[in-house]
Amino acid sequence: MFLNGGQLKKVFQKAKRDRFGIIASNVVFDGIVRGLCQGYENKRSDGLLQMSSGAVKYAAGDTKDMNVGATFISKMIEIIANQYKNSGVGLHIDHATPNYFDFLVYVIENGLVSSVMIDASHEPFEENIRISREVVTVARKYGILVEGEIGYIKGSEDEIVSDTELYTQPEEALEYVQKTGVDLFAASVGTNHGVTKGANVVLRLDLIKQIDNLLIANNVETGIVLHGASGLTAQQQQDAIRNGVVKINKDTRYQMEYAIAVQKYW
Repeated sequence: MFLNGGQLKKVFQKAKRDRFGIIASNVVFDGIVRGLCQGYENKRSDGLLQMSSGAVKYAAGDTKDMNVGATFISKMIEIIANQYKNSGVGLHIDHATPNYFDFLVYVIENGLVSSVMIDASHEPFEENIRISREVVTVARKYGILVEGEIGYIKGSEDEIVSDTELYTQPEEALEYVQKTGVDLFAASVGTNHGVTKGANVVLRLDLIKQIDNLLIANNVETGIVLHGASGLTAQQQQDAIRNGVVKINKDTRYQMEYAIAVQKYW
């Protein structure tokens, strides 16, 4: 079943209450979409698929028309997901920077997604708040969830590149959530975008817990998102969930698995 924003919100609320995490997988190829949807169904689990700006441009072909590409991916996922009755699958826009504001409005108004991420983390703090709040204002009218972020996550993913890592400060996280009203909050806690090894990542699980406790204490409890998790161990991810994470993003791992399988076949 293809989840709308309201249905996805209930999934995240249940995840936070029962302390489990939703795997959010970046996709573009239909084979990976089918495989993930089958996997969710086999486990009788809800899931979330994600498309980046690069993915929608690729899906559009030579024109690189993001609206066309997003429509193509959305309809493909909706058709595949609606074959299954024991799992729900949402669709999320991953790491949309402020220059893609009009694109976010398009996918929201046309009901192509369940949730979107506005990533203005490289803007000054107050500007990040202003931009994120604008997206929330639009999304609220259509029941679409919004994810926001402060701090930097080291490494590269699509058009998001950072050579440094800036940990999220709990007090700033509280102010950001209070002033923007985002439904999901991506914290920078020591993960890397791209290929890494879990043993070499300085993961601040204590920071996740601090942020979660502070949000709860101020009546703005929000699902926390873990980006850059492909290199983390299963134990690290499970500990993050226990500390308040409800959504774990995956991308690099699937690209590697897909490439290995194709190479082995040929």
